[in-house]
Amino acid sequence: MVHVEQLSTRRPAVSVEDLLKGFVPSPRFGEVSFGSYRPDPSQPSQAEAVRELEDFGSHVAATPASGLRRLFGGKAKKTDSRAGIYLDGGFGVGKTHLLSSLWHQVEGPKAIGTFVEYTNLVGALSFRKTVEALSSYKLVCIDEFELDDPGDTVLMSRLMRELADAGVKLAATSNTLPGALGDGRFAAVDFQREIQVLADQFEILHIDGEDFRHRGLPTPPQPVLNSDLDATMRREFAGKTVAVDDFGTLVDHLAGVHPSRYRQLLDGIDAVVWRNVHTITEQSVALRFVVLADRLYDRDVPILGSGAPLDTLFTPEMMAGGYQKKYFRAVSRLTALAREAQEAPAADIAPVPQPAGRDA
Repeated sequence: MVHVEQLSTRRPAVSVEDLLKGFVPSPRFGEVSFGSYRPDPSQPSQAEAVRELEDFGSHVAATPASGLRRLFGGKAKKTDSRAGIYLDGGFGVGKTHLLSSLWHQVEGPKAIGTFVEYTNLVGALSFRKTVEALSSYKLVCIDEFELDDPGDTVLMSRLMRELADAGVKLAATSNTLPGALGDGRFAAVDFQREIQVLADQFEILHIDGEDFRHRGLPTPPQPVLNSDLDATMRREFAGKTVAVDDFGTLVDHLAGVHPSRYRQLLDGIDAVVWRNVHTITEQSVALRFVVLADRLYDRDVPILGSGAPLDTLFTPEMMAGGYQKKYFRAVSRLTALAREAQEAPAADIAPVPQPAGRDA
């Protein structure tokens, strides 16, 4: 028995408090710690990053949450007076694990989310209200800091500057393009240049290591035939609550739901089924769908689909354009969720285990 719902009929009403409550680690990193991170013995920068972050976190934890910048007593270490830490590393070396571990270490008001989630928060609340909401926090963590939209980068730079002026400590990681073989790496120098006046207040931690991710795009499973979709859904998702939508209808519906609410859009959903998946041809539509893909991945929601393969979800021009990092990430994550749906035992859809020392 499958309980069927539709995402395309949901319009979640979310309060400011509910939005802020969503800034916690995804279930994939809900219980990680520095102790569960496994540094590669051949890469000493990984163990050094753990030590530096633990030290930074201990200073943040010892500081009262307040709108005033405070200096720690005693002999100052290099992290003491810094606005924050930036983790610079290749793809899949464990930056998200480490950032989440820092969040778990610090008690008190704090937030962790992706770059896109923070820009969506500003869009939902306004810049000033976002600053007011976060200024009382001890720590704000920004995962997957992006440079592909100049306007959003300036917005986040300004937000970080105002939070730092209020005494909030910051930590950030970068977003790196799969398949770039290092050429597309978002390096520390780019981060320092873009955040401008905050640059000299950040401690840069370089994390070396083997790239554990697939280079390029993994091959998605074959789409299910429309005639087989219902039977496959009942077999794979028995006892689950499944959102079943026509793909085109869902894509159109997303335009009427603010991306900051996509997390709540998925409340109570164990799996999704999409009929007649097709290539998205409009950039604005594609970028909204990327946000949904991230939220699905955060929650380990398996996907079944008919129609076009997931590696054709975005046009070749999009995959080679300025937002290619987002599209590569979305296709990679959706492919992982599609594999999860078709490879897991019936009625036992388990999350894909993540090695402790790697990003999700």
